[in-house]
Amino acid sequence: MIAAKLAGQHEIEIWGDGEQTRSFMYIDDCTDGTIRLAQSDIVEPLNIGSDELVSINRLVDIVEKIAGLKLKRRYKLDAPKGVRGRNSDNTLIKQLMGWAPSIRLEDGMEKTYKWIHDEMTSGNASVVNALPRQALAAQ
Repeated sequence: MIAAKLAGQHEIEIWGDGEQTRSFMYIDDCTDGTIRLAQSDIVEPLNIGSDELVSINRLVDIVEKIAGLKLKRRYKLDAPKGVRGRNSDNTLIKQLMGWAPSIRLEDGMEKTYKWIHDEMTSGNASVVNALPRQALAAQ
């Protein structure tokens, strides 16, 4: 999204129809949950994930809002899209640890977008080398 914005390319390819669902978790919640679980006496496997379900289309909506950009969506219906839906069941971790992720998807995406944007526009070689050439020319 950021490379597309910097390059002036306002199109995104979405594999499938965009209605497949997933859950995403911000890294701070992931590390917090992992450390809490590792320091606990619990020995059985537990899910550490977000139970905030979002479609791929909704994920694009969120990033468009953060970026201040509207993209043309090009759906690749013949591409692999994985399972139709996947979500974390956090019932057990809430019962045993009284814990659940606390950072909303939109908030985590906004923090992540800002960090990636700042890295991409700072001239940091490791990130800039990953940019398409047209994005670099547009800077």
